[in-house]
Amino acid sequence: HGWETEGKQAWSEYFGKYSTLNLGFSGDRTEHVIWRLRNGEVDGLSPRRVVLLIGVNNGGHRRDKPEDTAAGIEVILNELRTRLPDAKILLLAILPTGKRPDDPLRLLNEQVNRMIARYADKDRIVFCDIGKAFLDENGVLSNSIMPDFLHPNDRGYRIFAEALKACMDR
Repeated sequence: HGWETEGKQAWSEYFGKYSTLNLGFSGDRTEHVIWRLRNGEVDGLSPRRVVLLIGVNNGGHRRDKPEDTAAGIEVILNELRTRLPDAKILLLAILPTGKRPDDPLRLLNEQVNRMIARYADKDRIVFCDIGKAFLDENGVLSNSIMPDFLHPNDRGYRIFAEALKACMDR
């Protein structure tokens, strides 16, 4: 959702030439995306590519078990493959959260990331982990990139856009 506010300029610079539709919503969890997909959100669309980043709020809001979050992401992928059969799906790892590498939420999300990486099939689903782009050499997340250690600011969205573009160009 932040691409429409903090990340608006970075989006325009990196992706403005593309016809895009942002279906991200602040606070989204996997079950919200599943419901929207099953209730018409992508009906009538035929994108070439879908970028999926979901799951941080499953851990952050409720501390869902990693396997539950990963299972929700798998359902989303299955829904997307069914509803958008010609789209290539770029599945992004959950971005790092918390300042330090031992932050409990970051560790939880890393577990989810290891699980969802297995969903990549190198054909229709490509997994990309851009998390390291946000971290220093010690794995520390700076509040100059994500002031609350969760939501990127303008600088963070520029890092995000550059890393995302590199994944898309593969």
